[in-house]
Amino acid sequence: MSEAYKIERTGDWSSQDILFSIERSPESEQLYVGSSDFQVYSFDASQEKPERQVFTGEGHNSYVTGMTRIDHTLVTGSYDGSLIWWDHLEGTPLRKIPAHDRWIRCIVATPDQRRIVSVADDMQCKVWDAQTGDLIKSFTDHAALTPHHYPSMLYAVAVSDDGKLIATGDRVGHVAIWDSETFEKLGEVETPGMYTWDPNARRHSIGGIRSLGFSPDGTRLAVGGIGKIGNIDHLGGPSRLEVFEWNYEKEPIVIEDEEKKGLIEQIHWRADGNTLFGFGGDHKGFVNLYDLAETKVIAQAESSGHIHAAVVDENGSKFYTAGHNRINRFELIQEDKS
Repeated sequence: MSEAYKIERTGDWSSQDILFSIERSPESEQLYVGSSDFQVYSFDASQEKPERQVFTGEGHNSYVTGMTRIDHTLVTGSYDGSLIWWDHLEGTPLRKIPAHDRWIRCIVATPDQRRIVSVADDMQCKVWDAQTGDLIKSFTDHAALTPHHYPSMLYAVAVSDDGKLIATGDRVGHVAIWDSETFEKLGEVETPGMYTWDPNARRHSIGGIRSLGFSPDGTRLAVGGIGKIGNIDHLGGPSRLEVFEWNYEKEPIVIEDEEKKGLIEQIHWRADGNTLFGFGGDHKGFVNLYDLAETKVIAQAESSGHIHAAVVDENGSKFYTAGHNRINRFELIQEDKS
């Protein structure tokens, strides 16, 4: 008898905007999303007909692309380069700071919730005191220009479950791994298969590392993006996952999926350390469950719109996604098969 899984979409709420980020209050279906209309909203998915409630006060001046939670405080990052601390119970701002010189792409909290880590297109990773908003450290190992002399982007950041490691990943496929206390660079991996350059039709590049995730024990690092693309005006390449034993010189596990194309925008490891979720898509969204031992996708579901971000519940079986024109809820169902 072996285990089998399926992923079912159990909630679908449409909107007119694009949602780039999402968070959730513990033990609840109270969600928070960041929007292309520059606003932050709360959304109770447990209600029969939920309606979004907008946060008030001085907010962002551009897309709200990053979000993380510290107790009753929500911290958001934006293309306007600012970080805002919100009282998410009241929906009002507590603090706003100019954090980066260019677009903020991603923010995460450390597991002890003492620090916030942000990355942006100024190619800097910055670590902040979560309570005061003070800058603790700014560092980088990422070039400002691509090999073809165009501006690069620093899309992704992750912190290990024990809080000791930080990983940062950029547009051309370079990942750096850092000690979170000394900020010493501990290692690096390269994923050039996630970067496509068109030297003729568009003289433009696409792809890059869009998501990172450490395994529960911190020994492996999953990198998400997209494989080689034929037409760079579209996300018509296979979703691509590479998993490294980052501290050893070993070939990574590589899983490309032609069935559900597009970018892997977020990664979430399961507690077993051998399976993980990938969220993303092209014009449509996907939720993939990967088995690293079998090196394949073992369960899959689709969303009507591209998924930009996801948050997973305490049991790792229910997840909420934010994307193009919708919020979705998905559930992982385990089955037995002979």
